[in-house]
Amino acid sequence: MSKRVLTTESGAPVADNQNSATAGVGGPLLLQDQHLLEKLARFNRERIPERVVHARGSGAYGHFEVTDDVTGFTYADFLNTVGKRTEVFLRFSTVADSLGGADAVRDPRGFAVKFYTEEGNYDLVGNNTPVFFIKDPLKFPDFIHSQKRDPFTGKQEPDNVWDFWAHSPEATHQVTWLMGDRGIPASYRHMNGYGSHTYQWTNAEGEAFFVKYHFKTNQGIRSLSAEQAQEIAGTDPNSHQTDLLQAIERGVRPSWTLYVQIMPAAEAAEYRFNPFDLTKVWPHTDYPLQRVGRLVLDRNPDNVFAEVEQAAFSPNNFVPGIGPSPDKMLQGRLFAYADAHRYRLGVNHTQLAVNAPRATVVSNYGRDGLMASPAQGRAAKNYEPNSYDGPAETGRPLSAPLAVTGHTGTHEAPPHTKDDHFFQAGELYRLMSAEERSRLVANIAGGLSQVSRDDVIEKNLTHFHAADPEYGTRVEEAVRALRED
Repeated sequence: MSKRVLTTESGAPVADNQNSATAGVGGPLLLQDQHLLEKLARFNRERIPERVVHARGSGAYGHFEVTDDVTGFTYADFLNTVGKRTEVFLRFSTVADSLGGADAVRDPRGFAVKFYTEEGNYDLVGNNTPVFFIKDPLKFPDFIHSQKRDPFTGKQEPDNVWDFWAHSPEATHQVTWLMGDRGIPASYRHMNGYGSHTYQWTNAEGEAFFVKYHFKTNQGIRSLSAEQAQEIAGTDPNSHQTDLLQAIERGVRPSWTLYVQIMPAAEAAEYRFNPFDLTKVWPHTDYPLQRVGRLVLDRNPDNVFAEVEQAAFSPNNFVPGIGPSPDKMLQGRLFAYADAHRYRLGVNHTQLAVNAPRATVVSNYGRDGLMASPAQGRAAKNYEPNSYDGPAETGRPLSAPLAVTGHTGTHEAPPHTKDDHFFQAGELYRLMSAEERSRLVANIAGGLSQVSRDDVIEKNLTHFHAADPEYGTRVEEAVRALRED
């Protein structure tokens, strides 16, 4: 029996549901990709008013202080002087669970930082893992649907979770992270944060560099076993929120040291891995960590709803000297995050105290809309150009331009020499100690053994075998043992 044809909301057949349309092979995404925009825009509107993802969160204020000179790589004002401090707000979150979910669960953690710089707010939106499950935003709504509550049973279903992963071999690397020892942080203070995506820095001479951000916790990594997490989630569902709140209240100031990996833009095309693939890391032997500064949290919000629930982070909020890369997932989020906030909080959400710039003044021609401020623009003209000394453009791009070539279309990313879905997952497995491998295998088998379809189990086992023969064999034997009990 032939499958039904996948269509858009208007009923048009979908030619490619795996790859977004780009300006040439490896180029940035195209606004004309109606299927991508419709899919992301509809996805953002599936819940009211709770965030679809990252719903369960905690946050705190603090500062970022530059400790090392990086002016050779970026002319960003907040990074231009050693010792310079910038106020920040950091929101932590779980990804898949709902607002009422428990903190101590196996799930990636959001790590979103808002820098209130003198040249506008810079939002750096990442996770506590350096990679993610997918590399194209067209698959994001489907991925989240597979991880959230099933529309019929009303609960998370192992069949859905593992079926999606079975059809998405690129997820193997992140699954290995998630099911490993760091899959359940003991607290928000005891985990790293990563920008995850690849970003672009531009220096004063116009030279472009691609960068990855690493926030290393100064409290040390601490994680929970599955058994510990189950007990804590049942006795204190708010364990991470409680820990962060009480630590700051008693004068403990959690901190992270920011490092970056820096790749000259000219090296990207020939690098052994696709540097814009969110399912891949850049090995530190290729691009070592370079220290930038220190992030410190020292003040709790006065009102969790006003300052944590209404906090809005948009990765398209760049400042001069920092910009996007051709990272497909980042390109999709440049649209999707801002659109989600306009839907959830209204078009004037940037005027809320937690989201408004603090070190500069907003000056533009945006007017009206839901919850518009009476002082918005006052008597000034609401168009540009004008003859009334209104704000005008600078003529200076925020970052270096990205080169594009080729024909439009739904291209797969150009292959690099070491590009496959399994190599880095295997490398991660081989880095683990014997004890860590045993726990990883047990965690995977515990979930995979609950899947009802044998073919889905076999597809997933194929991925682990491809990553490392021992890895696959051990998972296969553990799943078989659990299913025979």
